[in-house]
Amino acid sequence: MVQEKVVITNESGLHARPATAFTQLAAKYQSKISLECGDKKADAKSILTVLTLGATKGTEVLLTADGPDEADALKVLKEFLTTEHD
Repeated sequence: MVQEKVVITNESGLHARPATAFTQLAAKYQSKISLECGDKKADAKSILTVLTLGATKGTEVLLTADGPDEADALKVLKEFLTTEHD
């Protein structure tokens, strides 16, 4: 299992379109992936649970991946959270 705290730096945070793209990206990995924000935890492959986090720009989340491709998943998803998306 690997995990890392990440501050969301893209302007949109994880709302609607970026959250959809994030969950689709997470779904490409075999590892179990989750996001924690405060006392809320979300399955990174579920759009509904990711949206319930209410993660906006500047929010710190704990990104966790556990499985055969965990290192790659963590690297790619961290990059997604810290770069701008349309």
